[in-house]
Amino acid sequence: MKRSGTSRILAVIPVMVLFLAAGIIYASTAAEINSGVREAMKRFLVKVRSARYYLKAAKGVLVIPDVKQAGLIIGGEYGEGSLIVNGKTIYYYNLITGSVGLQAGVQKKDIILIFLSEPALRKFESSDNWQAEADGSVTMITNSAEESIDTTKLNEPIIGFVSGQEGLMAGAVIGGTKFSKIKK
Repeated sequence: MKRSGTSRILAVIPVMVLFLAAGIIYASTAAEINSGVREAMKRFLVKVRSARYYLKAAKGVLVIPDVKQAGLIIGGEYGEGSLIVNGKTIYYYNLITGSVGLQAGVQKKDIILIFLSEPALRKFESSDNWQAEADGSVTMITNSAEESIDTTKLNEPIIGFVSGQEGLMAGAVIGGTKFSKIKK
């Protein structure tokens, strides 16, 4: 019996849900998160030439390493990381995103938010559930190791980087990203 396109999509959705649920069920320990954050920062410093420039101006840095993303029309992301202020972990966070749109694939990536304004950092810290764009605007930086530093971005309250992408994820998605404090 031949399967229709809709049947294939419906067959794949439970696999994606299980993939993302496995990440949520297996919560990392503080030591595992700290190790992942250190590795993500190493990758960031190697892959983004301007990383040191932005980090020098940072009031705080949120690092969510190895964010897992899966999608086929309906998708999601999950990851755990920490907020670092003055070189010390202040809080642990998880990231959850749901999305609907043209998307297909699975990938892993690091998400790094650099808080350049003290009020933006304080607003983030005081919230248990902070949503990008609803609670704070994040300017995404797309420069790579070859591109020059965009000094105009230092006027933005929060800048974000996605680095270390592995896997294949195709298509544009519409969705919100929520960061929640977690206890470790």
